Amino acid sequence: MKIAFVGKGGSGKTTLSSLFIRHLAAAGAPVVAIDADINQHLGPALGLDESEAAALPAMGDRLPLIKDHLRGSNPRIASAETMIKTTPPGSGSRLVSIGGPDAIYDACARPVDLDGGAVRLMVTGPFTEADLGVACYHSKTGAVELFLNHLVDGPDEYVVVDMTAGSDSFASGMFTRFDMTFLVAEPTRKGVSVYRQYKEYARDFGVTLKVVGNKVQGPDDVDFLREEVGDDLLVTVGHSDWVRAMEKGRPPRFGLLEDGNVRALEELRAAADATYGLRDWERYTRQMVHFHLRNARSWGNERTGADLAAQIDPGFVLGESVATPA
Repeated sequence: MKIAFVGKGGSGKTTLSSLFIRHLAAAGAPVVAIDADINQHLGPALGLDESEAAALPAMGDRLPLIKDHLRGSNPRIASAETMIKTTPPGSGSRLVSIGGPDAIYDACARPVDLDGGAVRLMVTGPFTEADLGVACYHSKTGAVELFLNHLVDGPDEYVVVDMTAGSDSFASGMFTRFDMTFLVAEPTRKGVSVYRQYKEYARDFGVTLKVVGNKVQGPDDVDFLREEVGDDLLVTVGHSDWVRAMEKGRPPRFGLLEDGNVRALEELRAAADATYGLRDWERYTRQMVHFHLRNARSWGNERTGADLAAQIDPGFVLGESVATPA
């Protein structure tokens, strides 16, 4: 299952995504965790110290390797240099699974041991001094989009992505790559404004969106969120001594997380799992093609000097039965 956590800056989406990742790992599920936020905080939220987090290999820096690997023997893609972030897979492309070995994991992922389990952690990488004024962050998140475009995942296995803050993820087609999008919202007007934006932008793309109310202090906060987002409100989360200790760098054993927060995480997993039966691989592939053509016309053809529409394999539909991931 592919799951995104989104929300405005400071809403607590990284904290909640890290709790959800810990919850899945403790249950023994295979998990790939990806930090795709310009503020790279997921590693520390999963218990890494500053030096360990800084040493994580950046996907954005390994984009040529990622492209060359995923291209495989696809005859429609002349070279890795002609691949862009939206390039869809076709016959001959290498596909990726969540649990299996893969050259991308070897280059970009590092294991993180958590209470009761371990996860693979990948990061887009931070903005560097060399990026300032000459690059946008989507040049880094494009590596994540390519990875998701070539991912074949099944039930009871998870990739969890901590996305960029606000509605910035709509600058690419990556917002359509998920089975479930959890939008973390505080019970304030600013907190729900990102929800309204996200709901509007995602309306025509079949995005499954649920709101997680965070920093909720009482019934008035719950009522406010219910009035603003209606049935999209899935769960609410309040103060957590466990989270406070984690933010100080001294997390207790995860089994000591408060019962109310454990129940909230269980509801998140149940909601995500329920989307498996709604999967439509044909629509998923069609959306890939849609955004690839848009990017090709907008800038890709000119940037690469190639007709990127020719990369589309009209008979290919991504899915669990299409091929064995290589």
